[in-house]
Amino acid sequence: MSSAPSTQHCAWFSRSDGCYGPAPALSEAIRSVVSMISLVAVHGYRSIRDLVLPLGRVTVVTGANGSGKTNLYRALRLLAGIAHGRLIGSLAAEGGLSQVLWAGPEQITSAMRTGQVPIQGTGTRTGPISLGLGVLADDLGYLVDLGLPQAGPDSTLFFRDPEIKREEVFVPPVLRPASTLVDRRWSKVRARENGRWAELETRLPPRDSIIDEVADRATTPELVALRRTMSSWRFYDGLRTDPASPARRPCVATRTDVLADDAHDLAAAVATILESAWAAPFQEAVARALDGARVGVEEGGDGSLHLAVNQTGLLRPLGAPELSDGTLRFIMLAAALLSPQPPELLVLNEPETSLHPSVMPALAELVAESALRRQVVLVSHDRHLVDALTSGEDSEPGDGGLPDSGAVPGVVHHELVRDTGQTTLEGQGLIGASRWVWGSRKRW
Repeated sequence: MSSAPSTQHCAWFSRSDGCYGPAPALSEAIRSVVSMISLVAVHGYRSIRDLVLPLGRVTVVTGANGSGKTNLYRALRLLAGIAHGRLIGSLAAEGGLSQVLWAGPEQITSAMRTGQVPIQGTGTRTGPISLGLGVLADDLGYLVDLGLPQAGPDSTLFFRDPEIKREEVFVPPVLRPASTLVDRRWSKVRARENGRWAELETRLPPRDSIIDEVADRATTPELVALRRTMSSWRFYDGLRTDPASPARRPCVATRTDVLADDAHDLAAAVATILESAWAAPFQEAVARALDGARVGVEEGGDGSLHLAVNQTGLLRPLGAPELSDGTLRFIMLAAALLSPQPPELLVLNEPETSLHPSVMPALAELVAESALRRQVVLVSHDRHLVDALTSGEDSEPGDGGLPDSGAVPGVVHHELVRDTGQTTLEGQGLIGASRWVWGSRKRW
């Protein structure tokens, strides 16, 4: 792993006036994760009936095809979308709540588990139809409970929009009445003030979240903190490398602290890194993975920016349209992982696509470098990458702890498996599941 960024490094940025000058001081570049996310919880989403996923500084999620990795990734994106007001719209785009709910029976009996009877419905439902999403950090917990809309197709064209039935913000470790800080039931919201409940005048429509609509520094500072944290989460699973990839095209010359999820602003994001304290780690990572290559950014005649990659033995730099799929993908991953403005949580879905196994140790070091400033969740199929991150006798699938040894400190490795149709964590029993309490929709 490369050392901390050098404050003496000068960004390599190809323009006629040469280097822009020294990078900012290290103290300006490093922003530690203020509040570690200890777990996320999902209830009633496709193959996920009830899943509690403990997180470490780096969390590696593996599993066979069909084990539920994609469902977990999508559930995390839905959770992050709450802070941007996109939760209901995202669910509606997937066909409405009925298309994303848990696809199995409400109850899985012991006879079903042993194969004595087929997996089937057991008759009348005993609980409400619910999709639950939750997150637990060191200082705050949050959950949202969504249900079917009250209006039918005869009264509105938007009958597929689910409704937010309940939201809770609480003090860890688990939700309980005494630890609840903000409580939403349907349209009503109340917050705890000086130990007493105070109902807010605001009445929320069923599609709006308290995080997006009620957050106020004076009355609900907890919601402000949650919105700030969750809105910073970043997800990368659509980094295309085909000839029409947005990353292969020039982009507008504007400072870009955060790489877009489709990497259409790759050249600007790389240029921003090269003018920051993270220029040296970025170049070192690329050089190690790509046989000494060095990445620059050039300005076109129209003011746009495009990549210029110098490779060993070549007399001219190659532009993004000329790069191999693997070279382009690694540069995109490096730009995402070494962003000057780190999120609280960075989630990568199958980053190994198009990469040769020999590159995996360099990618693992890049993830470890990134994890110094934020938490990283990595969903992967690649055994070389997983081994590079988790090798060590104390890093075991589903242990839910932070190993003291291994390739990268602070790694948690989870193996997803299917048990009677539902996605579960290998090795997680009732003790792990009991770390999260969903509560109920009982009105107050």
